[in-house]
Amino acid sequence: MKLRTHLVSAPLHTPFITALRTATHAESLLVELTDGELSGWGEAPQVWKVTGDSLAGSQACIEGPISTALEGLGPDDLTEALRRVQSAAVGNFAAKDAVDVALHDLAARRRGQTLHAFLGSTVDVVQTDMTLSVGDADALAEAGTARIADGFDVLKIKVGTDAAGDVERVRRVRSAIGPEPRLRLDANQGWTRRDAVTVIRALEDSGCAIEFVEQPVAAADLDGMAWVTDRVSTPILADESVFSVRDLVNVIRSGAADLVNVKLAKCGGLATARTLLELAREHGLGAIVGCMMEGHVGVGAAAALVAAYPTTAVNDLDAAWWLREPAVTGGIRYEGSKIHLPSAPGLGVTGLSS
Repeated sequence: MKLRTHLVSAPLHTPFITALRTATHAESLLVELTDGELSGWGEAPQVWKVTGDSLAGSQACIEGPISTALEGLGPDDLTEALRRVQSAAVGNFAAKDAVDVALHDLAARRRGQTLHAFLGSTVDVVQTDMTLSVGDADALAEAGTARIADGFDVLKIKVGTDAAGDVERVRRVRSAIGPEPRLRLDANQGWTRRDAVTVIRALEDSGCAIEFVEQPVAAADLDGMAWVTDRVSTPILADESVFSVRDLVNVIRSGAADLVNVKLAKCGGLATARTLLELAREHGLGAIVGCMMEGHVGVGAAAALVAAYPTTAVNDLDAAWWLREPAVTGGIRYEGSKIHLPSAPGLGVTGLSS
């Protein structure tokens, strides 16, 4: 097997703004794992403010210790290859994710199966929410109305940059879209624990019907998140607080959240993601699968996971929708809130876009 990397910078059709950053491009490192005429693909996104992984760091990790760890293995040694990828380096979750997915993709292609079928699913359509990035009340209301018209019925509003104004912004979106679409919030660690309780209770009192609030406080502040969870009725979802199995165990033990957001680029790939979803289910936590600002390779892998491991709420897999043009040919396709999985083997990716 031979590993190659490809740096890609895909422009977004609309800037993506959160409490942590503003993105105008999806910056990723695509991994191509070749065995003869077949290639498996994976993607390592660059998300400085969440994972700390850079494109240069991921590339060095993949072309260095991960490539060395895979030496001598054949394409049928999937279990051992996945184990070696995870132990090749400390951290570097995006790099591990990319190679983990490429290994799965190649294994599926060798068997003539789609990736979701290889993972055990016959489902070929999954649903996603749509994110409204940070903006003023008028802009958010307009964007919410437009996304409902585009066929999305679950919206996620990015909040956390201004607790004092968040309540009004959310109210305006709810008023604009009506009572039926589901609304969820993502503070991206932007609130203090007291701000979180104040904002969430105000929204509860106003009847905005919020499905859940994602990562209201700093990732390391599990006591603070548990404090919030105990004082509001709206479910709390842990995102940046959970990278590893150990992180999820700590969330469960502390009662910090009601749900967990599993992301391949946080946990290091499909193998660990499956463990996280199973652990959450065993302990009565809800779960969704999310993504970073990734393209059709990364989101396609997450969508295949969802097809095989159903979650308790609509998933957060809209990232590739924001791309002006895909960086690859083939793969997933959006139709409103539906993500259509490919019928071609593996991820269905046939190469880089010209």
